[in-house]
Formats: sequence, structure tokens, C-alpha cells
Amino acid sequence: MALPTGFKHFDLTELPNSARYKLLTATVVPRPIAWVCTLGADGTPNLAPYSFFGLMGSDPPIVAFAPGNRADGTPKDTALNIKPGGEFSVNLVSAALAQVMSDTATDFPHGVAETTKLDIQMEPGVKIAVPRVQASPVTLECLEVQTIQIGNTRIVLGQVIGLSLRADAVLDEAQQYVDTAALDLIGRMGGRGGYTRTRDVFEIGRMTYAQWQEQESSKD
Repeated sequence: MALPTGFKHFDLTELPNSARYKLLTATVVPRPIAWVCTLGADGTPNLAPYSFFGLMGSDPPIVAFAPGNRADGTPKDTALNIKPGGEFSVNLVSAALAQVMSDTATDFPHGVAETTKLDIQMEPGVKIAVPRVQASPVTLECLEVQTIQIGNTRIVLGQVIGLSLRADAVLDEAQQYVDTAALDLIGRMGGRGGYTRTRDVFEIGRMTYAQWQEQESSKD
């Protein structure tokens, strides 16, 4: 098949993982950040960020994220800690938390609590035993429903059973209106040190098919 003029094509089936990673993380942006907390077998909390993360639906609400492996090929603590049906919290990251979130990506030895080493204040979960980051403006409390392994890619699917939102960002609790900009969340741009803020927003109204027909007929 012919390549469109002005484009370069990369055959991802022929490239090594390092090249695929660089290309995909540079182009699939912005990516939300899941700051995932889990508990080890001895109750030690583990806190680590993942930007291969997204919301997959609302009925039931499902999130997906991809905890990878360490350099030696062994699973990261997050993957080890989440057992079938296990609990985990996904803490979303505000701009004020960007540096300490990045610090938790440090390759601490297995069993070492990032929360203790970095003095991150935690508080108990509401519906799960796994704690939440106290300063996070949003926490999703989750139960693992399925973990999928495709090659070296591990995808954890979790059902969200609870949502904690900073009160000042809730405009109308009964109508579930949220001031998203007030959360000041950040996302990933690129593969290593790039981030973006989410305050620069614009809106586009969604039209019905009838409205589209009316718009098109007005052009005649």
C-alpha cells in the first residue's frame, strides 16, 4: 500500500521494544497518570506511577493500567501485590504533587515503602483496605477483575467501586457537577520527563444528527 505524501511509516513489528516505546509515548499524548497504591503480603504499602493508563467504561466503571517488569525481567511490586480480586487505589496527580510522584518511580528495592522513604502522607481507604495519598485530589478505589498478559505487556483491569474527590472541586453533589480545572491534574507527554497541565481547555458542542442535517441544508 502506498504511503501518504509527507508521512513516514514505522513498522512496529520490525522494531525493538525501545524504539516502539519512544515512538508511541511521543505520539499518544497526553496520558493520564495512575499513581497506584498496593499492599505487600506483609502490609507494606507500595506507591508507583503508571501512564499506560485509562478509563475504559462506566457500566461498570473499569480502569486499565500496565505495570511492567523491572530491568531484570521480574514483575514490579505493583504487579506482585495485586492478586486476583485484589484491592488497589489509583491516585490522580495534581501539579503540586508532580515532583514527589516522579520520585516514587525510583527503583527502590522490593519491599521498601516509597511512602516512608519520601514522607508521603497516606490515609485509610473508604471501601478498601489499601490507603490513599492524602494530598491527591482524586482517588479511585478498585478491585482487580482481570489481568491480561500479552507477551511482556501486562494489563490490569480494575472495577472502580469508590471515588474520593476533593470537596472544593464538587460544585453540585446531587447533580455530580465537578470543577475539573480546580483539580489541576497533570498528564504525561513523551517518554521520560515530559508533562502537561490540564487547565488549558476548550469546549465543542456535540450536535445530534437532526442538527447536522439542518446545518447541511442551510448551506444550500
